[in-house]
Amino acid sequence: MDEPKILFLTSNEEVLAFPGDASTLKVCEDSLQEVARLWREDKISGLVVPHDNSEASESLIHVLNIASSFTDGLALLDKDQKILWCNTPLIKMLDAPQINVEPSFYDMFGDVELLDHQLCPIESCRLSGEMRTSTLKLEDKQYFEVRVAPVFFDENGSVEQFLACVRNTTTATFQRQKLNAIYQAGLELGDLSPQEMIELTVDERIELLKSKILHYTNDLLEFETVEIRLIDKNSTQLRPLLAMGMQEVAAERKLFADAKNNGVTGFVAASGKSYLCDDITNDPLYLPGAPGAKSSMTVPLILHDEVLGTFNVESPLDHAFDENDLQFLELFSREVAVALNTLDLLAIEKAATVNQSTQKILQQVATPVDEILNDAAWILERYIGHEPNVADRLRQILKHTRDIKQRIREVGDTITPDGAHPRYKPKDDRPQLRDKRILVVDSDESVRRAAHELLGRFGCQVETAHDGGEACRLVKSSLYDAVIVDIRLDDMTGFECFCKLREIYDDLPVILMTGFGYDPNHCIVKARQMGLKSVLYKPFRLDQLVNEVEAAVVTNSNPSE
Repeated sequence: MDEPKILFLTSNEEVLAFPGDASTLKVCEDSLQEVARLWREDKISGLVVPHDNSEASESLIHVLNIASSFTDGLALLDKDQKILWCNTPLIKMLDAPQINVEPSFYDMFGDVELLDHQLCPIESCRLSGEMRTSTLKLEDKQYFEVRVAPVFFDENGSVEQFLACVRNTTTATFQRQKLNAIYQAGLELGDLSPQEMIELTVDERIELLKSKILHYTNDLLEFETVEIRLIDKNSTQLRPLLAMGMQEVAAERKLFADAKNNGVTGFVAASGKSYLCDDITNDPLYLPGAPGAKSSMTVPLILHDEVLGTFNVESPLDHAFDENDLQFLELFSREVAVALNTLDLLAIEKAATVNQSTQKILQQVATPVDEILNDAAWILERYIGHEPNVADRLRQILKHTRDIKQRIREVGDTITPDGAHPRYKPKDDRPQLRDKRILVVDSDESVRRAAHELLGRFGCQVETAHDGGEACRLVKSSLYDAVIVDIRLDDMTGFECFCKLREIYDDLPVILMTGFGYDPNHCIVKARQMGLKSVLYKPFRLDQLVNEVEAAVVTNSNPSE
């Protein structure tokens, strides 16, 4: 076995007094480069520095103290990138044996490539004379950050020696890459091309989103079992959106956003807090999900501090997930929540557009339909009792004409996306007015048009008449939930119309309208004596009109056909 060798940083005269075999002694002057060469070539076991005031000695001791406690890899390089010295952490980091010949710096790494077209840090440092940093990628998908700084210059100012600091950044790089991938996945989840917007229904868009979520969950996060549930705002039930790898009974299990008796999913939905289950056998909240699962984690789907649902993944391995996995799933779930919200907004926008288009169409056909109804009712009155076949045909015309507007509404409801219903409600939403048939009697065309527009917003089936005669004929031909009558008509007063309508249907709700309280014939007073309950004083606010009509239809015992 070779005797250990000791290096003396001193002069030849001083070392003569040292006892021992001269072959085990090495001597050099105050040159760090010479020290490094001897240390590498002769396998020096120890270094002796005399206790004097030599500036080089003190500097060397300081450097050696730092190097011995430094956890990152360090290497001293010459101008040709040859290693003059390196510390033990670098050798262990790269799993490289100690080399007796002068190796090149990159020989210790094997096959490497620089990321993102970065420059060689050594050459960049040589050219700039300043510290430079680059990242090296190895074939086995390891990443190392290399920081190179100049330490010695020759008389011409060229860098003579470099100090390289090496750090293994594989874990940090993977995390950064995964974060970037999650961000890109978020962009992809919510991205719909104009062609997809046109060609895909809302349900098809949802299926496309679900397939993207499963793809990124499997390929990016490497989770093979996943379940996503969304909270029903009315019932707080957690309804399944998608499930992969879950038992059928688990996927169909009825759960609610409640911390009690609803498993981990219910707890997360209720609290908005993530839950990491290392060992399902000892977890009080866990309910069986994936076959053979031994650990799981569940995070909330949160958008603007609102919990939309839950995202759950499971694994057949014990302690399969750590805090990093939980963090990545939380980040990904936020992107999923944004994508789901985007789909909701698209569905809501489509529902609103359909609603507006339906209302515009109804407004355009309202006047022609009313004219057909009035003419058909006028003819029907003259043929009843004389021409039964003609009367039947006229009744069919009345029915089919009324069906026109109903069909338009039905088509609008069909076009409106189902996915929009839970969160979308028209601004003018009065469920009790939906499909109620209202007759408005006024000689003013602008009032009749306004009636279609205002009451039509709430889903009312509005028909209009020019005068009392038309109103009576229409009431004979169809049942109405309420009738609104102006007190000044061309053929009779409002009171007279009120009385005639009551003769046809004695419990028909009638609302009289008057302008600025002007009532020269005392129609309202007399009608009140006959049981009138509702009066509108022009100009009235929309909410007053709606409230009066709503109160009238609620008490009506004659439902519209």
